[in-house]
Amino acid sequence: MADVPSFDRFYIGGEWVAPCTDRKFTVVNPATEEVIGHAPEAMPADVDAAVAAARTAFDSGPWPRMSPTDRAEVMAKFYELFLAKSGDLADLITAENGSPILFSHLGQVGAAGMVLDYFVNLTRTYAFEEVRAGFMGPALVRREGVGVCAGIIPWNVPLFITMLKLGPSLASGSTMVLKPAPETPLDAFVLAELAHEAGIPAGVFNVVPADREAGQALVSHPDVDKVSFTGSTAAGRKIGAICGEQLKRCTLELGGKSAAIVLDDADLSSVIPELLPSIMMNNGQACVAQTRVLASRGRYDEVVEALTEATRELKVGDPTDMETAVGPLVAERQRERVEGYLQIGRDEGATITIGGGRPAGLDRGWYVEPTIFSGVTSSMRIAQEEIFGPVAVVIPYDDEVDALRVANDSDYGLSGTVWTADVDKGLDVARRVRTGTFTVNGFAMEWSAPFGGFKNSGVGRELGPEGLGAYLESKTINLPAGTDPKLEG
Repeated sequence: MADVPSFDRFYIGGEWVAPCTDRKFTVVNPATEEVIGHAPEAMPADVDAAVAAARTAFDSGPWPRMSPTDRAEVMAKFYELFLAKSGDLADLITAENGSPILFSHLGQVGAAGMVLDYFVNLTRTYAFEEVRAGFMGPALVRREGVGVCAGIIPWNVPLFITMLKLGPSLASGSTMVLKPAPETPLDAFVLAELAHEAGIPAGVFNVVPADREAGQALVSHPDVDKVSFTGSTAAGRKIGAICGEQLKRCTLELGGKSAAIVLDDADLSSVIPELLPSIMMNNGQACVAQTRVLASRGRYDEVVEALTEATRELKVGDPTDMETAVGPLVAERQRERVEGYLQIGRDEGATITIGGGRPAGLDRGWYVEPTIFSGVTSSMRIAQEEIFGPVAVVIPYDDEVDALRVANDSDYGLSGTVWTADVDKGLDVARRVRTGTFTVNGFAMEWSAPFGGFKNSGVGRELGPEGLGAYLESKTINLPAGTDPKLEG
């Protein structure tokens, strides 16, 4: 593993700026419980400086005034530098949050790079201006950057989620103040180094790790035009309330409790090996994880047994080992939370078929055994609340109609899957589940298609043209009859 970098300054206005206090975040490796680095902790005054830099860059800097083609060229250089650094970034994220190294290469860093590449290409082709026929004359419809954006990032998939926000912000000509989570600030600073080297102008991208107080100062700052937040539903409600009060644009990607519907015609020998990784991905710390497995009563025992046996084969331990499927949780408090839910499940009368404790022989690190609950009803807390750990519940259903009822019996609606030998039947099921992203016979996110949630899973969409649209304001310019305007782009 490459050396873990530490930072003692913020990246603000294209420079490395000293913090206003000596407070700092200590980054701890979840597998070893050892300190691996430090990063400065932003105070409201630091946030003010970052927002001021982003405001200046948007109001008078070159980035919003560049042609989309020119912006795309700078973004493409950023992408090239990102690819060259991807191995080190994967190692760094595994050290920061305990993600298994294979997932760090694919889901943490590889996916982030693909998202950036998607927005590079979209910037080149997107119709930032178009002409429409009007009653009195042509109307030029122009799409301009929304302004100064706040990107608030969780610790579980930090680079990927950063790119869901930074990619479209850059494409739109907007500027961003990024607030990484206290647990994972280091990769954001490495990203700032790459952005600087790529020639992204001063103030377009700023990085200030912060806790709640400074985070709230960022959200409520009068010079911030848009907030994009990924995290808990509880925090999302508070952020949405502030944005609503200030008539500030916001995108909220929140929690999930996604259902995997296993239909009776599914071949479990092929389904379970594909389904299990979508349950345990990133040590179960994924908002899109398929943590509710729905099986018919006629095949319920068979599904439980197949899941249990497949879980038994998962390698748990050192996240730097390419063979490891489940590593540690991000922090001791997170392990305590998950263990609390394990006890709640027992108290509710559910049965643990495998797991339920701490792995033998792993005395250091915040590990929890991959766990399967059977005998679960949809009303149980473990079936309704997001556990955010390597835990799945198996819920029985009577027939297809009942399966849809159970799948939709949730305050969340972020992701979901259906497993069947009949793709047309699977598509019919997919159309009837109230969720923002759904996959038939697999698990996928497509960069060209919108990602986001129904119900308590959030507001707005990321990825695809819809994701770029969330960072744009539409303007109509009415022109005299007979005008043939030249479009920018």
